[in-house]
Amino acid sequence: MNTGYNPEFNPTGIEGGVDTNHIPWIDLPQVPGMSIKPLRASTESGMFSVIVRLQKDAELSGLVYLGAMDMLVLSGSMTYPDGPMAGTLEPGTWGYVPANARIQRLVADEDTEFLGNFYGPIAFVGDDAQSVSSILTALDVVAAARDRGVTLVPNTLAECMQPRPPAYQGPAEPLVIAGTDSKALVTEAEGVAQDVGRSVHPHFIDTRAVPWLVNPDLPDIALKVLRVSEETGITSLIVRHNGVAGPHYHLGAADFLVLSGRIGYRAGPPEGYGPGVWFYEPAGARHEATQRVSDEDLIYTANVYGPLQFDEGPGTPIAAVQSWMQYKELADASGVDLVKSTFEGDASLLAWAPLGSEAAPL
Repeated sequence: MNTGYNPEFNPTGIEGGVDTNHIPWIDLPQVPGMSIKPLRASTESGMFSVIVRLQKDAELSGLVYLGAMDMLVLSGSMTYPDGPMAGTLEPGTWGYVPANARIQRLVADEDTEFLGNFYGPIAFVGDDAQSVSSILTALDVVAAARDRGVTLVPNTLAECMQPRPPAYQGPAEPLVIAGTDSKALVTEAEGVAQDVGRSVHPHFIDTRAVPWLVNPDLPDIALKVLRVSEETGITSLIVRHNGVAGPHYHLGAADFLVLSGRIGYRAGPPEGYGPGVWFYEPAGARHEATQRVSDEDLIYTANVYGPLQFDEGPGTPIAAVQSWMQYKELADASGVDLVKSTFEGDASLLAWAPLGSEAAPL
């Protein structure tokens, strides 16, 4: 069997999902007050996805994002006291930090949990404001997962075809939102956007204030479009998926976190997967159908890293391609102000001196 490209994508081994409620919290010695649930880590791109927990009053200072990062606050509250991200992020808030940004401080106002997708390493600057005291990379996440017996989600089609390793045997440590109405993270105050407009920060947004957008041709699937990168094609969404998505290929990868309802998934149990389950679809993955399997709204986050190609079944002609351009067009037509992708003109960005001179200190 070809373990690389597999046009049917019918894995016989490990699937691309993990229940975050069953993963332990792993303390990070280089970052006091911070622990993670490791989900995925790429040794090719350096990207990694984790659930982060910050203890109340934990203060992270001198954060340097060597790659971009997006996040969704699941519980608690945290504050950026100053700088381009200045403001307080509460449950349901989605934000984006561009690459090369330097954040002076991040303070946990209370115990806080958030989903974080890191597109590259994050460095922590020392008390002298110049030296790097520690760094968190994809390899650190790999090591942390290995040491605790946690299996990371596969990065490629070939990895999905490998035999499933033994499952984590330790005690489960559920998220704070487990067993609660996590749908409220994105559905409370449905009329906010229409009533008062967008009273949000350029770099983060309360997802409850973003209107659901519906394509008349797909009335059972609604979207909250959060960010669209015209540079990379990456689109970040909240999806309310109450219909059936027909046969399609993920020409680019995608990741999801279920917030409400249960999703019917290839090779999954009849009752589907519920809140707290995080998925990664590698580039080239195929689904013949994806749908909810409960009466409750199926709502999930989605980072879509490339186009989706729809057809009528394996070997049939292409029926449609959905890319960042369609998502951007939908947001623009609906007057949705998207989260910004850069800190324009901000002095906190890393700066390098011209060739031939000394490099500017951090």
